[in-house]
Parts: sequence; C-alpha cells; structure tokens
Amino acid sequence: MIGLMKICKITGIIALLAAIALLSKFNYIDPEAYEEGKSDSPDTGAYSLEDEVKKENQSANSNQKEDSNENDNLHIPESNTKEQSNEEIKLNAISAVLMDAANGRLLYKKNAFKELPMASTTKIMTCIIALENAELSDIVTVSSYAARMPDVQLNIRTGEQYYLKDLLYSLMLASHNDVAVAIAEHVGGSVEGFATMMNDKARMLGCNNTNFVTPNGLDAAGHYTTARDLAVIAAYAIQNKKFLEITNTSSYKFCELINRRSFTVSNKNKFLYMMEGAIGVKTGFTGSAGYCFVGAVKRTDRTLISVVLGCGWPPNKSLKWKDTVKLMNYGIDNYKLRQIFEYTDLAPVPVEKGVKKYVNLSIDGDLKLLMRDDETVSVKYEVSDILKAPVQANAIAGYANYYIDRELYARLPIYTAEEVLKLNLPFCIKKVTDYLLMDF
Repeated sequence: MIGLMKICKITGIIALLAAIALLSKFNYIDPEAYEEGKSDSPDTGAYSLEDEVKKENQSANSNQKEDSNENDNLHIPESNTKEQSNEEIKLNAISAVLMDAANGRLLYKKNAFKELPMASTTKIMTCIIALENAELSDIVTVSSYAARMPDVQLNIRTGEQYYLKDLLYSLMLASHNDVAVAIAEHVGGSVEGFATMMNDKARMLGCNNTNFVTPNGLDAAGHYTTARDLAVIAAYAIQNKKFLEITNTSSYKFCELINRRSFTVSNKNKFLYMMEGAIGVKTGFTGSAGYCFVGAVKRTDRTLISVVLGCGWPPNKSLKWKDTVKLMNYGIDNYKLRQIFEYTDLAPVPVEKGVKKYVNLSIDGDLKLLMRDDETVSVKYEVSDILKAPVQANAIAGYANYYIDRELYARLPIYTAEEVLKLNLPFCIKKVTDYLLMDF
C-alpha cells in the first residue's frame, strides 16, 4: 500500500514538472501561491499578466498615491528665468542676487539672468583658474602687452619677473589690470588661451550665460555674465582656502625678482569691515558695467553670496555697499535653516517574473536649506509601476521630487532594497519537488 502511494506521488511529480515546463514558456507562475496550493496563473485567453500586475500595483501603492495626490498638478518650470517678487527690499542695482552658497538656491533675484558686463569681478575667475592650474612659486615674466594695460595698474615693466603668488595678491586686493594679463599669459599661454580656460570652467560650473574675453574685465565685445552665474562662480571660489586667504588680506608687500622694486597693495573691499562674518569677495567698475560687487558672509549656519551689477555710476560709488548690506540682512533676518527631507514608508513594487512577487524600496537623504517662514514644501513620489526581474539591489526605482512653493528644488533617488532573481524552471522544479516530497 505504501509502495502504491509512492508510485502515485512520483507520477504526480512527473506530471506537474511537465506542466511547469509547458506553462513557463507562456506565463508567470507565482511560487509562493503555488506553495500555498493556489495558482495565480491567468487565463491567457481572457486576463493578461499585464492586467494582473497593474491591478496589484494599484493596490500596493494606494496609500502612497493618496499621500501625493494633492501634488499631482505641480508644475516644473521649464527654466529658472521666472523672476520672484521681492517687495521686501529695493535696490539700486540693475541686476542682483542673493544665493545660499551651500546649494546654489537663489534667495533673492532681480534680473538674475540678464547678461551684463561685470568689470573687475571677472578677476574672481582669473584668480581661481591660476590657483588651480599653476604653482604659487611660479615665476611670471612680464610681456610688453601686459605692461601696456590701462589703469588700474601696478605699473609692471616689460621683462620684469614676479612670483605668481605676489601677483595674485596684486590682482585681488588692488585689482591691477596689467597683472591680470601677465597672469593669463603665464597660465594660459596667451590671453585667448586663458579665456578658453575661464569659459571651460564656467561651463563646468553650469554658468551657461557667461562668456569671458579678458582676464581683467575691461569692457570688450562678448564679455559678459549674469548675476546668477557670477554668484555660482564666487560660491565655488570661496571653497578654495588660498583664494579666501588672499581676498581677506588687508595689505600685502612684495618685491620684483630682478631689480627688487618693492610694492605694497591694499585691499579695496570695504565690505570686509561692514558686516560680521564678511569674507569677500571683489569689487569692479567700468564705464559700461557701472559699479559691481560680489560679497560673501559666513555665519554659523549659513554662507551667503551677493551680487550687484550696474549698481550706479560716478559719483554714486557707495550704492554697491548699501545694496549688498540690504541683501545680506534680508538673507540673515528672513531665512532659517530647515531640514525638509521626509522619511516615509514606500509601498513595494511588483516584480514581473521574479522569484519574489514584490521588491521593497528605500530612500534616504539630507535636505537642509535656508527657508522663509512663508515658504511651503511638498513632495511628489514617482515610482515605477512594475519592475522586470532580475532586479538588482540599490537600483533606482523612482524619485522623490521636493518642491518649494511649487518650484522643483531637488530630486532624490528611490532605491530597491534587495535583489530579486528572475524566475526560472530550476527554481520552479525545486519548489514543487520540495512540496511533494514533504511526506517521504
């Protein structure tokens, strides 16, 4: 009797394996459902796998979608050129921005993307290119072209030699135009070659509305930037310790290397003494650009970058300081540091033809930023409806889109929390065999 039962079970195993082999060619068999004695295999003539998976996905993600329905109509701006209304402060500058240096978010903007000449604020890029592509101990030989540059000058002479370090202090403290050309020729081989390096760096930083022609910022056709781009460049530059050391020095002495002519240069940036935590950056003026200034303030919980372009013409030299202080005070008084990242339990995503029916999701992040009290944060989750096996662990399955006042601020990736292998015949055989041999 026992022998007959074994024969029957073995016969059943063979029949089931044959059925598995046949079904695996056409459709998906859920091993978990099979193990429970139930088959989820659809009737291919009336109910497709795609329909089943979509139904499962709608059910699995119902809670998640309920949480995000109110954000479904959020609009992602096509560009960042839309100007924000800032009635809190009135400025003299044609163009201005206040930027959170930690993330590049604009806290205030006025004609932020208007292309304008920027005068000697150009030298921010000149200095950082030199610091990154040459040694401070390099010896720079002055060309006749560099020596002919107009005011403001150090009055360097053809054939003289200087340490690059000394010229960088002259460049940033006293804004000498002849020194800027000498540096450019040394580092870039020519003014044109150096301008290419400057523009390449601008593109790398995402400053696509900027074009450099000269290293000193003298008026030239095609030499322009925007307040936003200039703030990005400054935010990058102040991360360089040597850049900060140079631009925060009050005065500096050095000598020419051949004839030992001595020089003392003094910092023209009065803003360094106007506000607590002021750390830069650069003044500028030409007839076309007007008075310009890029400022920076570092506090315990924030670093702010300000830019004012076209901020008056002679004799209104002090307007750039007034506008800069207004911008900085606006950022300090109206913005607080907030953590906006939300931890949330995400619904698992169905997996097609996987050894598991669903894959779990995970998300992590750190989104600290400066915000006003009247600004609101909303989150919209975009998650794949279905994933096809095999699914790798830590694969991107979607994104959490963070909006501030309906404007997209950040996209955080949502990852799969585990690996899901593809369903195959050996797996099915093992599952069925394990089940049928339980009584042997």
